[in-house]
Amino acid sequence: MMIFEVLTTPNPKLRERSREVLVNEIKTPEMQKFFDDLVETMKVEDGIGIAAPQVGNNIRVIIVLTKKGPEVFINPEITFRSIKKVKEEEGCLSVPGVYGIVERCKEVRVSALDRNGNKIQPDTKGFMSIIFQHEIDHLDGILFIDRAKKIKAEGTSRI
Repeated sequence: MMIFEVLTTPNPKLRERSREVLVNEIKTPEMQKFFDDLVETMKVEDGIGIAAPQVGNNIRVIIVLTKKGPEVFINPEITFRSIKKVKEEEGCLSVPGVYGIVERCKEVRVSALDRNGNKIQPDTKGFMSIIFQHEIDHLDGILFIDRAKKIKAEGTSRI
């Protein structure tokens, strides 16, 4: 296993839009190893989600810690967004020590491929919905600080 270095702001790679993963790339040994290494990196960093761009690989892959454990989502796309919104505090491995209140959809439906290339469509609500929206934003070069209404750094009051 390889543990990747997590990129932090202001690294410009975090602001790039990621390319889709081709179906014939998914089952290659290199890509499968990348999935495993990304999962391990998320675990070591004590994260609940991570996106490939956060480790310098601008492909549309995210890992989300679900009830089943860490799951790989390839080319994830939000196909439904609820009208109801929630405001929650978010943080990010790529923006260490900074937190902010972000308004997101209470529920989303995601369409993606799993690590075997099978189509999956998890319905997510509440906190899981927030994680998916946060991680998919990374694939478009968007960080939570771009959406946050109130931002604060550890050990300070509001910035």
